Amino acid sequence: MDDFIAARSQMALSLGFHIIFSCIGMVMPFFMAVSHYLYLKTNNITYRNITHAWTKGVAIFFATGAVSGTVLSFELGLLWPKFMEHAGPIFGMPFSLEGTAFFIEAIALGFYLYGWDRFNKWFHWFTGVVVGISGLASGILVVAANAWMNSPAGFDYIDGQYLNIDPIAAMFNDAWFSQALHMCIAAFVATGFAVAGVHALMILKKQSVDFHTKSFRIAAIFGTIAAILQPLSGDISAKFVAKNQPAKLAAMEAHFHTEKNAPLIIGGIPNTETGEVKYALKIPGALSFMAHGDFNAEVIGLDQIPKENQPPIAITHYAFQIMVGIGMLLMAVSFAYFIALWKKKNWLTKNWLLKLFVFSTPLGFIAVEAGWTVTEVGRQPWIIKDVMRTIDAVTPMPGIIYSFYMFTAVYISLSIIVVFMLYRQIKMVPQLYDLPKTIDDKP
Repeated sequence: MDDFIAARSQMALSLGFHIIFSCIGMVMPFFMAVSHYLYLKTNNITYRNITHAWTKGVAIFFATGAVSGTVLSFELGLLWPKFMEHAGPIFGMPFSLEGTAFFIEAIALGFYLYGWDRFNKWFHWFTGVVVGISGLASGILVVAANAWMNSPAGFDYIDGQYLNIDPIAAMFNDAWFSQALHMCIAAFVATGFAVAGVHALMILKKQSVDFHTKSFRIAAIFGTIAAILQPLSGDISAKFVAKNQPAKLAAMEAHFHTEKNAPLIIGGIPNTETGEVKYALKIPGALSFMAHGDFNAEVIGLDQIPKENQPPIAITHYAFQIMVGIGMLLMAVSFAYFIALWKKKNWLTKNWLLKLFVFSTPLGFIAVEAGWTVTEVGRQPWIIKDVMRTIDAVTPMPGIIYSFYMFTAVYISLSIIVVFMLYRQIKMVPQLYDLPKTIDDKP
Protein backbone atom coordinates (compact mmCIF):
# COMPACT_ATOMS: atom_id res chain seq x y z
CA MET A 1 0.00 0.00 0.00
CA ASP A 2 1.63 3.30 -1.10
CA ASP A 3 1.36 6.56 0.84
CA PHE A 4 -1.42 7.93 -1.37
CA ILE A 5 -3.62 4.87 -0.91
CA ALA A 6 -2.81 4.75 2.82
CA ALA A 7 -3.82 8.40 3.29
CA ARG A 8 -7.09 7.91 1.42
CA SER A 9 -7.81 4.69 3.29
CA GLN A 10 -7.20 6.34 6.66
CA MET A 11 -9.49 9.24 5.77
CA ALA A 12 -12.16 6.85 4.51
CA LEU A 13 -11.91 4.78 7.68
CA SER A 14 -12.19 7.86 9.90
CA LEU A 15 -15.14 9.26 7.97
CA GLY A 16 -16.85 5.86 7.89
CA PHE A 17 -16.82 5.58 11.66
CA HIS A 18 -17.46 9.25 12.42
CA ILE A 19 -20.51 9.48 10.19
CA ILE A 20 -22.31 6.82 12.24
CA PHE A 21 -21.53 8.55 15.53
CA SER A 22 -22.48 11.95 14.12
CA CYS A 23 -25.77 10.76 12.59
CA ILE A 24 -26.90 9.31 15.91
CA GLY A 25 -25.65 12.40 17.75
CA MET A 26 -27.67 14.63 15.40
CA VAL A 27 -30.93 12.70 15.70
CA MET A 28 -31.15 11.03 19.12
CA PRO A 29 -31.61 14.35 20.99
CA PHE A 30 -34.88 14.85 19.09
CA PHE A 31 -36.10 11.41 20.20
CA MET A 32 -35.10 12.35 23.73
CA ALA A 33 -36.93 15.69 23.51
CA VAL A 34 -40.12 14.06 22.22
CA SER A 35 -40.23 11.46 24.98
CA HIS A 36 -39.53 14.20 27.54
CA TYR A 37 -42.34 16.31 26.09
CA LEU A 38 -44.74 13.35 26.30
CA TYR A 39 -43.76 12.86 29.92
CA LEU A 40 -44.42 16.52 30.74
CA LYS A 41 -47.82 16.40 29.01
CA THR A 42 -49.01 13.02 30.31
CA ASN A 43 -47.01 12.56 33.53
CA ASN A 44 -46.53 8.96 32.43
CA ILE A 45 -43.50 7.62 34.28
CA THR A 46 -42.53 5.39 31.35
CA TYR A 47 -41.79 8.40 29.15
CA ARG A 48 -39.53 9.83 31.85
CA ASN A 49 -37.69 6.51 32.02
CA ILE A 50 -37.33 6.43 28.23
CA THR A 51 -35.93 9.95 28.33
CA HIS A 52 -33.38 8.99 30.97
CA ALA A 53 -32.31 5.93 28.97
CA TRP A 54 -31.97 7.85 25.71
CA THR A 55 -30.15 10.69 27.47
CA LYS A 56 -27.37 8.26 28.37
CA GLY A 57 -27.18 7.16 24.75
CA VAL A 58 -26.95 10.78 23.62
CA ALA A 59 -24.09 11.38 26.07
CA ILE A 60 -22.23 8.29 24.82
CA PHE A 61 -22.48 9.31 21.18
CA PHE A 62 -21.70 12.94 21.92
CA ALA A 63 -18.43 11.87 23.52
CA THR A 64 -17.46 9.42 20.78
CA GLY A 65 -18.51 11.85 18.05
CA ALA A 66 -16.34 14.56 19.63
CA VAL A 67 -13.33 12.23 19.70
CA SER A 68 -13.73 10.96 16.13
CA GLY A 69 -14.48 14.47 14.83
CA THR A 70 -11.35 15.86 16.49
CA VAL A 71 -9.28 13.12 14.86
CA LEU A 72 -10.73 14.07 11.47
CA SER A 73 -9.82 17.72 11.92
CA PHE A 74 -6.21 16.74 12.65
CA GLU A 75 -6.14 14.38 9.68
CA LEU A 76 -7.21 17.12 7.29
CA GLY A 77 -4.11 19.10 8.22
CA LEU A 78 -1.69 16.19 8.50
CA LEU A 79 -2.73 14.10 5.52
CA TRP A 80 -3.89 16.80 3.10
CA PRO A 81 -1.74 19.91 3.73
CA LYS A 82 -1.81 21.17 0.13
CA PHE A 83 -5.58 20.99 0.17
CA MET A 84 -5.90 22.83 3.49
CA GLU A 85 -3.29 25.42 2.49
CA HIS A 86 -5.50 26.64 -0.34
CA ALA A 87 -8.97 25.51 0.73
CA GLY A 88 -8.77 26.45 4.41
CA PRO A 89 -9.17 30.23 3.94
CA ILE A 90 -12.05 29.65 1.52
CA PHE A 91 -14.26 27.11 3.25
CA GLY A 92 -13.03 27.63 6.81
CA MET A 93 -16.19 29.53 7.83
CA PRO A 94 -18.54 26.52 8.07
CA PHE A 95 -15.90 24.68 10.10
CA SER A 96 -15.54 27.58 12.53
CA LEU A 97 -19.31 27.89 12.83
CA GLU A 98 -19.53 24.14 13.35
CA GLY A 99 -17.18 24.56 16.29
CA THR A 100 -19.51 27.20 17.72
CA ALA A 101 -22.52 24.90 17.27
CA PHE A 102 -20.58 22.11 18.96
CA PHE A 103 -19.86 24.26 22.02
CA ILE A 104 -23.51 25.31 22.24
CA GLU A 105 -24.48 21.64 22.05
CA ALA A 106 -22.00 20.75 24.80
CA ILE A 107 -23.28 23.49 27.11
CA ALA A 108 -26.92 22.60 26.46
CA LEU A 109 -26.21 18.91 27.04
CA GLY A 110 -24.55 19.76 30.35
CA PHE A 111 -27.61 21.75 31.41
CA TYR A 112 -29.87 18.91 30.32
CA LEU A 113 -27.96 16.11 32.02
CA TYR A 114 -27.74 17.89 35.37
CA GLY A 115 -30.95 19.91 35.20
CA TRP A 116 -33.44 17.26 36.29
CA ASP A 117 -35.50 18.62 39.22
CA ARG A 118 -33.26 21.72 39.35
CA PHE A 119 -34.54 23.91 36.50
CA ASN A 120 -38.03 24.92 35.52
CA LYS A 121 -39.35 21.79 33.82
CA TRP A 122 -40.04 23.52 30.48
CA PHE A 123 -36.69 25.31 30.44
CA HIS A 124 -35.06 21.96 31.13
CA TRP A 125 -36.93 20.42 28.21
CA PHE A 126 -35.90 23.36 26.01
CA THR A 127 -32.20 22.71 26.72
CA GLY A 128 -32.72 19.23 25.28
CA VAL A 129 -34.24 20.74 22.14
CA VAL A 130 -31.20 23.03 21.85
CA VAL A 131 -28.96 19.94 21.96
CA GLY A 132 -30.80 18.57 18.93
CA ILE A 133 -30.89 21.84 16.99
CA SER A 134 -27.21 22.62 17.54
CA GLY A 135 -26.23 19.03 16.66
CA LEU A 136 -28.25 19.24 13.44
CA ALA A 137 -26.66 22.62 12.66
CA SER A 138 -23.20 21.07 13.14
CA GLY A 139 -24.02 18.39 10.62
CA ILE A 140 -25.36 20.88 8.07
CA LEU A 141 -22.26 23.07 8.38
CA VAL A 142 -19.87 20.15 7.88
CA VAL A 143 -21.85 19.00 4.85
CA ALA A 144 -21.69 22.57 3.47
CA ALA A 145 -17.89 22.33 3.60
CA ASN A 146 -17.97 18.98 1.81
CA ALA A 147 -20.44 20.34 -0.75
CA TRP A 148 -17.91 23.07 -1.57
CA MET A 149 -15.51 20.34 -2.70
CA ASN A 150 -18.18 19.14 -5.14
CA SER A 151 -19.16 22.64 -6.24
CA PRO A 152 -16.31 25.08 -5.54
CA ALA A 153 -17.42 28.70 -5.15
CA GLY A 154 -16.38 31.91 -3.46
CA PHE A 155 -13.04 32.47 -5.20
CA ASP A 156 -11.39 33.07 -8.55
CA TYR A 157 -8.76 30.58 -9.66
CA ILE A 158 -6.26 32.51 -11.77
CA ASP A 159 -2.84 31.19 -12.78
CA GLY A 160 -2.81 28.69 -9.92
CA GLN A 161 -3.78 31.35 -7.36
CA TYR A 162 -6.96 31.48 -5.26
CA LEU A 163 -8.06 35.14 -5.39
CA ASN A 164 -11.09 37.28 -4.45
CA ILE A 165 -12.12 34.91 -1.66
CA ASP A 166 -15.73 35.17 -0.43
CA PRO A 167 -16.33 32.75 2.51
CA ILE A 168 -20.11 33.34 2.50
CA ALA A 169 -20.41 32.39 -1.17
CA ALA A 170 -18.18 29.38 -0.51
CA MET A 171 -20.36 28.18 2.35
CA PHE A 172 -23.61 28.64 0.44
CA ASN A 173 -22.32 26.99 -2.71
CA ASP A 174 -24.65 25.43 -5.26
CA ALA A 175 -24.41 21.96 -3.72
CA TRP A 176 -24.89 22.75 -0.03
CA PHE A 177 -28.70 22.67 0.08
CA SER A 178 -29.21 19.41 -1.81
CA GLN A 179 -26.42 17.64 0.09
CA ALA A 180 -27.47 18.96 3.51
CA LEU A 181 -31.11 18.05 2.94
CA HIS A 182 -30.25 14.56 1.73
CA MET A 183 -27.79 13.96 4.58
CA CYS A 184 -30.09 15.21 7.34
CA ILE A 185 -33.00 13.08 6.18
CA ALA A 186 -30.65 10.11 5.81
CA ALA A 187 -29.51 10.60 9.42
CA PHE A 188 -33.13 10.46 10.62
CA VAL A 189 -33.81 7.36 8.51
CA ALA A 190 -30.71 5.50 9.70
CA THR A 191 -31.04 6.42 13.37
CA GLY A 192 -34.81 5.99 13.45
CA PHE A 193 -34.71 2.48 12.02
CA ALA A 194 -31.68 1.48 14.11
CA VAL A 195 -33.28 2.58 17.39
CA ALA A 196 -36.68 1.18 16.43
CA GLY A 197 -35.07 -2.12 15.46
CA VAL A 198 -33.37 -2.51 18.84
CA HIS A 199 -36.61 -1.82 20.71
CA ALA A 200 -38.53 -4.14 18.37
CA LEU A 201 -36.11 -6.93 19.25
CA MET A 202 -36.72 -6.36 22.96
CA ILE A 203 -40.49 -6.47 22.38
CA LEU A 204 -40.12 -9.79 20.56
CA LYS A 205 -38.16 -11.07 23.55
CA LYS A 206 -41.01 -9.93 25.86
CA GLN A 207 -38.65 -7.74 27.89
CA SER A 208 -39.98 -4.50 29.44
CA VAL A 209 -42.70 -4.46 26.80
CA ASP A 210 -44.38 -1.17 27.76
CA PHE A 211 -41.03 0.66 27.88
CA HIS A 212 -39.84 -0.70 24.56
CA THR A 213 -43.21 -0.32 22.83
CA LYS A 214 -43.39 3.39 23.58
CA SER A 215 -39.72 3.81 22.61
CA PHE A 216 -40.25 1.87 19.41
CA ARG A 217 -43.17 4.04 18.33
CA ILE A 218 -41.27 7.33 18.74
CA ALA A 219 -38.22 6.10 16.82
CA ALA A 220 -40.29 4.32 14.16
CA ILE A 221 -42.38 7.40 13.38
CA PHE A 222 -39.26 9.53 12.91
CA GLY A 223 -37.57 6.89 10.77
CA THR A 224 -40.54 6.04 8.58
CA ILE A 225 -41.51 9.65 7.84
CA ALA A 226 -37.90 10.37 6.88
CA ALA A 227 -37.73 7.24 4.69
CA ILE A 228 -40.80 8.38 2.73
CA LEU A 229 -39.34 11.88 2.27
CA GLN A 230 -35.88 10.66 1.30
CA PRO A 231 -36.62 9.92 -2.40
CA LEU A 232 -37.69 13.56 -2.82
CA SER A 233 -34.34 14.80 -1.52
CA GLY A 234 -32.64 12.14 -3.63
CA ASP A 235 -34.35 13.50 -6.73
CA ILE A 236 -33.12 17.03 -5.92
CA SER A 237 -29.59 15.68 -5.44
CA ALA A 238 -29.69 13.65 -8.66
CA LYS A 239 -30.79 16.64 -10.73
CA PHE A 240 -27.97 18.73 -9.27
CA VAL A 241 -25.40 16.01 -9.99
CA ALA A 242 -26.69 15.65 -13.55
CA LYS A 243 -26.20 19.35 -14.15
CA ASN A 244 -22.94 19.97 -12.28
CA GLN A 245 -21.16 16.60 -12.05
CA PRO A 246 -22.00 14.64 -15.20
CA ALA A 247 -19.02 12.33 -14.68
CA LYS A 248 -20.34 11.32 -11.26
CA LEU A 249 -23.84 10.68 -12.64
CA ALA A 250 -22.42 8.59 -15.48
CA ALA A 251 -20.43 6.49 -13.00
CA MET A 252 -23.40 6.15 -10.63
CA GLU A 253 -25.59 4.83 -13.42
CA ALA A 254 -22.82 3.04 -15.34
CA HIS A 255 -23.93 5.20 -18.26
CA PHE A 256 -21.21 4.61 -20.81
CA HIS A 257 -22.69 6.19 -23.94
CA THR A 258 -24.13 9.68 -24.37
CA GLU A 259 -27.67 9.36 -25.66
CA LYS A 260 -31.16 10.75 -25.62
CA ASN A 261 -34.00 8.78 -24.02
CA ALA A 262 -31.34 7.30 -21.74
CA PRO A 263 -32.44 4.23 -19.77
CA LEU A 264 -32.30 3.94 -16.00
CA ILE A 265 -30.12 0.98 -15.09
CA ILE A 266 -31.11 -1.10 -12.08
CA GLY A 267 -28.45 -3.50 -10.84
CA GLY A 268 -26.05 -4.94 -13.36
CA ILE A 269 -22.32 -5.52 -13.60
CA PRO A 270 -20.47 -2.78 -15.53
CA ASN A 271 -17.64 -3.74 -17.87
CA THR A 272 -15.33 -0.77 -18.32
CA GLU A 273 -13.48 -2.44 -21.18
CA THR A 274 -16.51 -3.02 -23.40
CA GLY A 275 -18.69 -0.21 -22.07
CA GLU A 276 -21.54 -2.62 -21.34
CA VAL A 277 -23.61 -3.43 -18.27
CA LYS A 278 -24.57 -7.08 -17.97
CA TYR A 279 -27.56 -8.53 -16.12
CA ALA A 280 -29.17 -5.10 -15.60
CA LEU A 281 -32.82 -4.11 -15.72
CA LYS A 282 -33.18 -1.09 -18.01
CA ILE A 283 -36.14 1.32 -17.95
CA PRO A 284 -36.12 3.29 -21.25
CA GLY A 285 -36.06 7.08 -20.89
CA ALA A 286 -36.20 7.00 -17.10
CA LEU A 287 -32.67 8.35 -16.55
CA SER A 288 -33.31 11.25 -18.93
CA PHE A 289 -36.50 12.10 -17.06
CA MET A 290 -34.98 11.79 -13.60
CA ALA A 291 -31.92 13.85 -14.53
CA HIS A 292 -33.53 16.55 -16.65
CA GLY A 293 -37.32 16.18 -16.37
CA ASP A 294 -37.62 15.16 -20.03
CA PHE A 295 -37.76 11.60 -21.36
CA ASN A 296 -35.93 12.66 -24.53
CA ALA A 297 -33.21 14.74 -22.87
CA GLU A 298 -29.61 13.89 -23.62
CA VAL A 299 -27.60 12.43 -20.74
CA ILE A 300 -23.83 12.72 -20.95
CA GLY A 301 -22.08 9.37 -20.81
CA LEU A 302 -18.57 8.33 -19.85
CA ASP A 303 -17.59 8.45 -23.53
CA GLN A 304 -17.48 12.26 -23.23
CA ILE A 305 -15.36 12.22 -20.08
CA PRO A 306 -11.58 11.94 -20.58
CA LYS A 307 -10.26 8.69 -19.17
CA GLU A 308 -8.05 10.48 -16.64
CA ASN A 309 -11.08 12.38 -15.27
CA GLN A 310 -13.39 9.41 -14.84
CA PRO A 311 -14.31 8.23 -11.32
CA PRO A 312 -13.92 4.55 -10.36
CA ILE A 313 -16.99 3.29 -12.17
CA ALA A 314 -17.67 -0.06 -10.50
CA ILE A 315 -17.34 1.21 -6.91
CA THR A 316 -19.51 4.26 -7.58
CA HIS A 317 -22.17 2.23 -9.38
CA TYR A 318 -22.40 -0.53 -6.79
CA ALA A 319 -22.48 1.95 -3.90
CA PHE A 320 -25.25 3.91 -5.61
CA GLN A 321 -27.28 0.76 -6.24
CA ILE A 322 -26.91 -0.30 -2.59
CA MET A 323 -28.03 3.13 -1.38
CA VAL A 324 -31.07 3.29 -3.64
CA GLY A 325 -32.02 -0.36 -3.07
CA ILE A 326 -31.98 0.04 0.71
CA GLY A 327 -33.87 3.32 0.42
CA MET A 328 -36.66 1.63 -1.52
CA LEU A 329 -36.79 -1.26 0.95
CA LEU A 330 -37.04 1.05 3.97
CA MET A 331 -39.71 3.09 2.21
CA ALA A 332 -41.74 -0.11 1.71
CA VAL A 333 -41.39 -0.95 5.42
CA SER A 334 -42.48 2.61 6.20
CA PHE A 335 -45.65 2.30 4.13
CA ALA A 336 -46.46 -0.98 5.87
CA TYR A 337 -46.04 0.72 9.25
CA PHE A 338 -48.31 3.63 8.33
CA ILE A 339 -50.94 1.23 7.02
CA ALA A 340 -50.75 -0.45 10.41
CA LEU A 341 -51.17 2.88 12.22
CA TRP A 342 -54.12 4.07 10.16
CA LYS A 343 -55.99 1.04 8.87
CA LYS A 344 -54.69 -2.23 10.33
CA LYS A 345 -54.19 -1.65 14.06
CA ASN A 346 -53.83 -5.37 14.67
CA TRP A 347 -50.62 -5.36 12.60
CA LEU A 348 -48.89 -3.31 15.31
CA THR A 349 -48.68 -6.34 17.58
CA LYS A 350 -47.76 -8.81 14.85
CA ASN A 351 -44.33 -10.39 15.04
CA TRP A 352 -43.76 -10.06 11.30
CA LEU A 353 -43.90 -6.26 11.46
CA LEU A 354 -41.50 -6.14 14.40
CA LYS A 355 -39.18 -8.56 12.60
CA LEU A 356 -39.15 -6.24 9.59
CA PHE A 357 -37.82 -3.47 11.81
CA VAL A 358 -35.28 -5.78 13.44
CA PHE A 359 -34.04 -6.78 9.98
CA SER A 360 -33.87 -3.10 9.02
CA THR A 361 -31.74 -2.10 12.05
CA PRO A 362 -28.38 -1.77 10.21
CA LEU A 363 -29.73 -0.97 6.75
CA GLY A 364 -30.00 2.79 7.14
CA PHE A 365 -26.37 3.10 8.17
CA ILE A 366 -25.27 0.82 5.33
CA ALA A 367 -27.12 3.17 2.98
CA VAL A 368 -25.43 6.20 4.58
CA GLU A 369 -21.99 4.64 4.10
CA ALA A 370 -22.85 3.76 0.50
CA GLY A 371 -24.12 7.29 -0.13
CA TRP A 372 -20.91 8.87 1.16
CA THR A 373 -18.95 6.46 -1.01
CA VAL A 374 -20.87 7.76 -4.01
CA THR A 375 -20.23 11.37 -2.96
CA GLU A 376 -16.50 10.97 -2.38
CA VAL A 377 -15.47 8.29 -4.86
CA GLY A 378 -17.74 9.75 -7.53
CA ARG A 379 -15.86 13.08 -7.32
CA GLN A 380 -12.48 11.46 -8.04
CA PRO A 381 -9.89 12.15 -9.29
CA TRP A 382 -10.62 15.60 -7.85
CA ILE A 383 -10.44 16.67 -4.21
CA ILE A 384 -11.73 20.08 -5.35
CA LYS A 385 -13.80 19.50 -8.45
CA ASP A 386 -11.98 20.63 -11.61
CA VAL A 387 -9.43 22.60 -9.52
CA MET A 388 -7.19 20.28 -7.49
CA ARG A 389 -6.54 16.58 -7.95
CA THR A 390 -6.57 14.32 -4.92
CA ILE A 391 -3.10 12.98 -5.64
CA ASP A 392 -1.69 16.54 -5.54
CA ALA A 393 -3.14 17.22 -2.07
CA VAL A 394 -1.71 14.32 -0.10
CA THR A 395 1.25 14.45 2.30
CA PRO A 396 4.41 12.83 0.90
CA MET A 397 5.06 11.36 4.33
CA PRO A 398 6.92 8.03 4.63
CA GLY A 399 5.53 5.59 7.13
CA ILE A 400 1.94 6.81 6.83
CA ILE A 401 0.88 3.17 6.52
CA TYR A 402 1.64 2.70 10.22
CA SER A 403 -0.63 5.62 11.03
CA PHE A 404 -3.37 3.85 9.07
CA TYR A 405 -2.93 0.65 11.07
CA MET A 406 -2.91 2.58 14.36
CA PHE A 407 -6.09 4.50 13.60
CA THR A 408 -7.79 1.32 12.41
CA ALA A 409 -7.09 -0.24 15.80
CA VAL A 410 -8.29 2.91 17.61
CA TYR A 411 -11.60 3.06 15.73
CA ILE A 412 -12.29 -0.64 16.08
CA SER A 413 -11.58 -0.40 19.83
CA LEU A 414 -13.81 2.68 20.13
CA SER A 415 -16.63 0.89 18.32
CA ILE A 416 -16.35 -2.17 20.56
CA ILE A 417 -16.51 0.07 23.65
CA VAL A 418 -19.58 1.92 22.33
CA VAL A 419 -21.38 -1.33 21.48
CA PHE A 420 -20.57 -2.72 24.93
CA MET A 421 -21.86 0.41 26.67
CA LEU A 422 -25.08 0.45 24.66
CA TYR A 423 -25.59 -3.28 25.26
CA ARG A 424 -25.16 -2.71 28.98
CA GLN A 425 -27.68 0.13 28.89
CA ILE A 426 -30.25 -2.09 27.18
CA LYS A 427 -29.68 -4.94 29.63
CA MET A 428 -30.12 -2.52 32.56
CA VAL A 429 -33.58 -1.36 31.44
CA PRO A 430 -35.56 -3.85 33.61
CA GLN A 431 -33.58 -2.97 36.73
CA LEU A 432 -33.49 0.79 36.23
CA TYR A 433 -36.71 1.69 34.50
CA ASP A 434 -39.39 -0.91 35.14
CA LEU A 435 -39.84 -0.20 38.85
CA PRO A 436 -42.39 2.45 39.86
CA LYS A 437 -40.82 5.61 41.22
CA THR A 438 -42.08 8.58 43.16
CA ILE A 439 -41.31 11.82 41.35
CA ASP A 440 -41.30 15.26 42.85
CA ASP A 441 -40.82 17.61 39.92
CA LYS A 442 -39.86 21.06 41.06
CA PRO A 443 -40.68 24.05 38.88
